Amino acid sequence: MNNALIIGQYVPGNSIVHRLDPRTKITIVFFFVFIVFLANNVPSYSLLTVFALLCMFASRVPIRFVAKGLIPVWFLIVFTFILHLFVTKEGTLLFDFWFIEIYSGGLIQGFAISLRFFLLILVTSLLTLTTTPIEITDAVEDMLHPLKKMKFPVHELALMMSISLRFIPTLMQETDKISRAQASRGVDFRTGPIKDRVMAVIPLLVPLFVSAFKRAEELAMAMEARGYQGGEGRSKLRELKIGPMDISIMVGFALIVIALFLIRIY
Repeated sequence: MNNALIIGQYVPGNSIVHRLDPRTKITIVFFFVFIVFLANNVPSYSLLTVFALLCMFASRVPIRFVAKGLIPVWFLIVFTFILHLFVTKEGTLLFDFWFIEIYSGGLIQGFAISLRFFLLILVTSLLTLTTTPIEITDAVEDMLHPLKKMKFPVHELALMMSISLRFIPTLMQETDKISRAQASRGVDFRTGPIKDRVMAVIPLLVPLFVSAFKRAEELAMAMEARGYQGGEGRSKLRELKIGPMDISIMVGFALIVIALFLIRIY
């Protein structure tokens, strides 16, 4: 279960994606989330899929690790496909048996929505897999720096994001330990009526929340003991710098966006 969720985990490496400036990666992911909804035909979906797969291979993150980390969301992807398959009644009737009717429009729309969901999860996961929480914090703080003039707590927001990403794997490990301990005491999470399984989760949630609050208190005390007072006057160990590779990647991504617009229009 430790690798059951890849969001928030970091895989050390020296690939092209790892060496990119975190601001470049965040910008690409931000715009990718929007442009993936512009795809409406085979060429546009193919272009986005090729881009996402190239990013995955360029990151040199083990494919087995990524595939295993996507297991928890496969259920949602398949459920989305099946839902559109049976609900959408558009196009040519492909299958008709009793009350089950499958149309070509439902098949196409279900595949398109599921593919969008998969691409979003894959690209956003690659961001955390190839970028440390510290780099994400520095990048978000730098990108939101103009808001400081409006008295917006940019540093505090970036810090909260960093801590949240950092503790996702930790909480998953804690959940795994507690569930194993409860299972050794005879608690069954997988069989029986739904009501009994829901009630069985309560002994899992209570110690998990207690552990989370305890870790939060320890972290707060550690930060206070080290004299943490926010972002004012703080210096950084590593300064962010946009390099030639970042510019090349951004230009290439911009060309993909332009090509996507042209495909959608023509």
